[in-house]
Amino acid sequence: MKKLIIVVMACYGLNARAQVDESKNFLYFYSDSVVYANSIKLRPDFYNSWQLRADSRRVPQEQVKFFNNENGFFANTRRHTIMERGSFSERIVQGKINLFQEVAYDAFLYDRGYRYGRHRYGPPVQQPVNLSMYYNKGYADLKKVNYNNLKRDMADNPVSMDLLEGYRKSANGSKILYVAAGASIVAGLVSFVVKGSSNTRLSDMNSFGHQQGFSSMSSPNFASSFIFLGLGAGLAAGGYAVDRSGYRKLEMAVDAYNR
Repeated sequence: MKKLIIVVMACYGLNARAQVDESKNFLYFYSDSVVYANSIKLRPDFYNSWQLRADSRRVPQEQVKFFNNENGFFANTRRHTIMERGSFSERIVQGKINLFQEVAYDAFLYDRGYRYGRHRYGPPVQQPVNLSMYYNKGYADLKKVNYNNLKRDMADNPVSMDLLEGYRKSANGSKILYVAAGASIVAGLVSFVVKGSSNTRLSDMNSFGHQQGFSSMSSPNFASSFIFLGLGAGLAAGGYAVDRSGYRKLEMAVDAYNR
């Protein structure tokens, strides 16, 4: 009998999850229960601590997995933050894979005329996919956007997997370029320091030589130092370009999965 009750409750949980009406304001709890409300706001109290309120009733943030109101659909990211501090990210892509982007707390002051981010007077504009974002499927737990997580969740889509592999290669290539750029810049700076020190010694020797009637010695050539610094800047620019290309492939992988 007890097993039968457990099975019935599990089925009820699945049905409740499938029947969420996102045209209404609601709180979706970690227990998979849903509570609808006329008004849902996240706002500071007198002590400047943020509170989640549903119809003026305070709701503990740590119990809320998602909430939906007239301004968007938001996910609790406290389990992914340092010290598990309360924070929310807004869903910017809805599909078989949902993407979430972090929201600054000031953006929740809707009653003071603010709107999310830079998109104050309209819906949020999708930002390029990057590793600071989160994703999930349906109402499942959030995951960080990264290669290993997406590889597991996109395994059933060959097109997305190919694009994801392209992202991985771009990410590895950009790391190599950034490391090479760093090495070149360090070499250029070291060369400057060494030759600058040498130039100081030569100046002292030239001053002594003039006093003794000797001719001046030549100053050091900084051309190689500038070459190293220029090479480092070029490699860094190349790394950035490859990095952006990789994120574009990551975005295409998500788009392909959601078709």
